[in-house]
Amino acid sequence: MTPPVLSARELNRATLARQMLLERTADCDLPGAVERLAGMQAQEPKHPFIGLWSRLAGFSSEALLGALAQRAVVRATLMRSTLHLLGAADYVALRLALQPPMSVALRVLGARAEGLDPEAVVSATRELLAGRPLVFDAIRAGLQERFPDVDDRALGYAARTLVPLVMVPAAGGEARWGYPRVCEFALAEEFLDGALAPAAPEALVRRYLGAFGPASARDMQTWSGVAGSKRVLEAMRGDLSVFADRQGRELFDLPGAPRPGADTLAPVRYLPEFDNLVLAYDDRTRVIADEHRPLVTTKNLRVKATFLVDGVVAGIWALAVKRKVATLELLPFARLTKRVLTELTVEGEALARFAEPEAKDHAVAVVD
Repeated sequence: MTPPVLSARELNRATLARQMLLERTADCDLPGAVERLAGMQAQEPKHPFIGLWSRLAGFSSEALLGALAQRAVVRATLMRSTLHLLGAADYVALRLALQPPMSVALRVLGARAEGLDPEAVVSATRELLAGRPLVFDAIRAGLQERFPDVDDRALGYAARTLVPLVMVPAAGGEARWGYPRVCEFALAEEFLDGALAPAAPEALVRRYLGAFGPASARDMQTWSGVAGSKRVLEAMRGDLSVFADRQGRELFDLPGAPRPGADTLAPVRYLPEFDNLVLAYDDRTRVIADEHRPLVTTKNLRVKATFLVDGVVAGIWALAVKRKVATLELLPFARLTKRVLTELTVEGEALARFAEPEAKDHAVAVVD
């Protein structure tokens, strides 16, 4: 049987619906929102606050700070060996399924890994952190003392990728974005007071499709970094809905997941740096044109903050504060209509007020 074919616009609307970008969601608690998004990029602690502000009705920083303090949401090295926020329940369920690519990532160390014994480093790291969180410089120094002939950066990288660690949030809301400049790290099992679940690739697939489906095996693998997605999806085929895109690529989805029509209206939205919306696919044309991708991702692999018009990335933005005026500066990829600029201005001024509440004034400006 030939699978139904979905247009790029239909795929776009499905993604926006899952990512809570068609309308701000009001009926979701904070940990539940992070789980619905399959985690949030958190290279810098500020980014998820902006991402949730754009997605949740009435979002306040205190809601996320509270979830972090209660350990209902954690920040840790996860997908593609990068920092993410993940719901604590998801972390317990999915962390070990994400381990294989983090183990393989040791190859990037090259000659610096000479003499490195991964199993010994894992054991030593667990001993160092047993019952006491430490800043990473202290972890690295402790490992260097035990393995003096091994490169200290290689030791630190091995500890970060091979041992399930979580970052300890600042106590009592002492840091505006939840984490101090220099964070402590703790063993995940101790921080969350329980063992991690055995690796379950099927659970990882379901979480991904719930947040980003319909999607291909290559999309899934790009998001997670875990090899073998095609084999896992094939084994789950009978429990999934199957579609195709206009290029004939096979796409999988959860039965009953939202797939709004192509004519569904999509409001303008602002996304923070590194937002997963623009990183979660191998084929990203549903959310960003191929010719615009180099304008968003820099040579040193930073992913700039973007804004959406009609559901697709239409430009980048940055927030500048000068003389106590917070200005959201827009760099569009094409000329904006008066209507769209008005919508971006209203949304942008609200974002500037959220991000820089102490500024005396807030504005939006288009820059060349």
